[in-house]
Amino acid sequence: MARIARTYSRYGREAVSVLGQQIRINRLERQLSVADLAERVGVSRDMLRRIESGDPRCTIGAAFEAASIVGVTLFEEDRDKLTLRIAEQEAKLRLLPKAIHKARTAVKDDF
Repeated sequence: MARIARTYSRYGREAVSVLGQQIRINRLERQLSVADLAERVGVSRDMLRRIESGDPRCTIGAAFEAASIVGVTLFEEDRDKLTLRIAEQEAKLRLLPKAIHKARTAVKDDF
């Protein structure tokens, strides 16, 4: 089975790159080695290097965990505000439709 190449927008690539740079800067400021942070995140050193280099193919969970461990603020600095934001988003999601379906087009076969 052929593998389909995934493309990323410039904005997406740049955002991942900035996050990786922030993780690296904070790791170095905390004097953590790649091996130490990788162990705490639960990934290989190679994966952590990829996260820090801005590889968009890395899992978001691993990148966010690395950011959290070294103190990179992702959404809110205050955990209570983050909890409030989660509750607000959940309330909004409850109001939105569960799925979007394309309208079915009727086949006109009456020649």
